[in-house]
Amino acid sequence: MNLLQRVWRSSLGKKYVMALTGAALFLFVVGHLVGNLQVFLGPEAINRYGHFLKTTPEILWPARIGLLTCVGLHIFAAMALVAQNRVARPVAYAKVGAHGATIASRTMIWSGLIILSFIIYHLLHYTLTLPSVNGYGFDFSTLREEEGRHDIFAMIVMGFQKWPVSVFYLIAVGLLCTHLGHGVGSMFQSLGFKNHVWGPRIGGLARTVSVVLFLGYASIPVAVLSGFGGGHLSEVRARIAKRVSEHPVVPGRIEVSHGTNTTGKGK
Repeated sequence: MNLLQRVWRSSLGKKYVMALTGAALFLFVVGHLVGNLQVFLGPEAINRYGHFLKTTPEILWPARIGLLTCVGLHIFAAMALVAQNRVARPVAYAKVGAHGATIASRTMIWSGLIILSFIIYHLLHYTLTLPSVNGYGFDFSTLREEEGRHDIFAMIVMGFQKWPVSVFYLIAVGLLCTHLGHGVGSMFQSLGFKNHVWGPRIGGLARTVSVVLFLGYASIPVAVLSGFGGGHLSEVRARIAKRVSEHPVVPGRIEVSHGTNTTGKGK
């Protein structure tokens, strides 16, 4: 325990924590993108994937707890480093912008805070499905296939059809990928794998990966705003209209309209 405390109290120890948690978060970002891109395979693929995750809590919850732990440690280590650096140098540098510093490196804390705010909103929007944040006013979890599975495809399409949501998503993902582009290089440096030979190669690879990740994540809202998924939503709306006609809305049920979309919360 004393060894861990000594490591944590040092700047190098905090950098190790940031590097290791950053690596775990980077792997999550890659895996999350691979899962999300299944939306382009159609409703069956993405809905099956989502159903699998929801019906295997022994995988889902350890992953969620581990992810939140990594986020917490990463943020805490970053803030502790900033505070430690300010104590070590209470007077700011006379010249702003150190040699070799980039915009990404100088704004890591601010971009990180914006990304954190987006993560919170994203969880409220698509994980907790709060009606007050999706722009429609009803719970996305009530979107169901005929077989009863959660229609994640419809939820994604409806969510990104709201252009403010898509714009916020694109800005946040852009900041995230910029953050990763610098963070991956810093991770290798903190772990001692970056030198004058490999440094430029690692930096170039990190930037390339960050661009690929951004294009992958951005492709979903851009496709939705371009009309992707509209046919499936028409089928969903027809199914909901049929259900409502067979089971008229009664007091206590919520009816929501958006264009031709009318649904009730609950079945």
